[in-house]
Amino acid sequence: MTEYLLFSALTYPNIDPIIFEFGPLAIRWYSLAYLGGIFFAWFYMGRLISTKKPPCTHEHLSDYIFWAMMGIIIGGRLGYVFFYNPNYYFHNIGDAFAVWDGGMSFHGGFFGVCFSTWLFAKNNKIPLFQFADIVACASPIGLMLGRLANFINGELYGRITDADIGMVFPNGGPQPRHPSQLYEAALEGLILFIVLYILYNFTKAKHYAGFITGVFISGYALARTFVEQFREPDSHIGFLFNTDMLTMGQVLNLPMVLFGFYLIFRVKKSI
Repeated sequence: MTEYLLFSALTYPNIDPIIFEFGPLAIRWYSLAYLGGIFFAWFYMGRLISTKKPPCTHEHLSDYIFWAMMGIIIGGRLGYVFFYNPNYYFHNIGDAFAVWDGGMSFHGGFFGVCFSTWLFAKNNKIPLFQFADIVACASPIGLMLGRLANFINGELYGRITDADIGMVFPNGGPQPRHPSQLYEAALEGLILFIVLYILYNFTKAKHYAGFITGVFISGYALARTFVEQFREPDSHIGFLFNTDMLTMGQVLNLPMVLFGFYLIFRVKKSI
């Protein structure tokens, strides 16, 4: 059976995670994905506010990028520390600040961006949910690039499978696994981007502040919950509550689904 799995598995491209090096300085695909995601999101948001009644100015967007980056980095790191490995960091507090050693959480980054967006909108007297809808439309760009970088790094791979799409990852043992990073890149990235693009440009959704934000939040959470069925859970956490299917990612998705639905059904026409 194992020989059949190995024979039928797709070939993992095994791309070097490091693009190029200058002495001790290494430029990695993962870092480029972060920077590319932020740049393309900023560019796309700039296109979206080129309307008759934009919620903010281009100057606001340029200033907001710094706030968003801080929310992603600080929130993402704190989320990993508290959600995924609290016992270790409780006894090794100094390591909690070692961002360069890896360990980021999407859910922590999400909460960080939510807080920084709220604070930025409040300080600049920008209508929060109209602005959040713009941010939501652009967010899948970064998600897609981030998951593609996870795939290049050979990390966050899926569970063992006998499906033809299975791949043998360098750090995942000899058996084929689901390329769950690509599933997430497609669902949370490309497809969610297309859905939000259609809603914003071809429907009246943008006239209901918060609706698109709700679709993004619940759409991400539902897509992530689905892909978690194929993704290998973190080795130091495993499955939760003595089950063989419930993961930390799914638990953290639940409040996102509920909040997203709340935003969808509470909206009133604002423009």
